[in-house]
Amino acid sequence: QVQLVESGGGLVQPGGSLRLSCAVSGSIPNAMGWYRQAPGKERELVAVIRSGGTTIYADSVKGRFTISRDNAKNTVYLQMNSLKPEDTAVYYCNAQRSSTIPAFAYDVWGQGTQVTVSS
Repeated sequence: QVQLVESGGGLVQPGGSLRLSCAVSGSIPNAMGWYRQAPGKERELVAVIRSGGTTIYADSVKGRFTISRDNAKNTVYLQMNSLKPEDTAVYYCNAQRSSTIPAFAYDVWGQGTQVTVSS
């Protein structure tokens, strides 16, 4: 139904910026989001964007991160500014599609991309 490929992770200095990309192949999702998981911690929501453009952010990233979508390219981005060491985690892209027919609905995850914030 859909495949997700994340890119853009890497090593960055505190206060620096990165932009993550999630390329979507297959059907168009109703909502896409970014989650992250740090060592020893549970996976947590970072940001979500719905098809209409509505966004949700975790309190820890509000004012620093921005989620956006390029519908023509079927790609979702996460712009991360003012990065802190506590932002270090594996970041995962997620795509969801709702349907009255369960077989047409999905909840798919990408493979993850490592973001490390360190001097």
